[in-house]
Amino acid sequence: MKTNTAKSAKTGLVENYRDLNVYKAAFEFQQALFKVSKGFPKEEMYSLTDQMRRSSRSVGASIAESWSKRRYQAHFLSKLTDADSELQETLHWLRTALACEYLSKKDSIKLADQAADIGKMLGSMISNHLQFCTHQTASRRR
Repeated sequence: MKTNTAKSAKTGLVENYRDLNVYKAAFEFQQALFKVSKGFPKEEMYSLTDQMRRSSRSVGASIAESWSKRRYQAHFLSKLTDADSELQETLHWLRTALACEYLSKKDSIKLADQAADIGKMLGSMISNHLQFCTHQTASRRR
């Protein structure tokens, strides 16, 4: 499992949400999901396909938003839990796509594994959210 320890050589701290391994994994996940959903039936375009793509994109978007909220511990934590909620919604849609036979078992397993890795990283950030908030505050004092 990757951790969120990507660091800037300049300060030794993550300076941008794009440096977070969890964000990188979420972005890769949304792109993989987009690719497989291209093969879904046209009648699902404005229902299943749209919902799945939207929720998967919201994972990374919530991580990005959380990063800008680090000075407010409760907001930071709230946005991280939003990211986790969107991840769980995406898993629901993946399960639905598999049940409807729009998604192969192989693709389903691969995407579920990616989601599990993202979930572990988010869980770690949620459990240690104060560490992220304190670093941001400490670096601003310098």
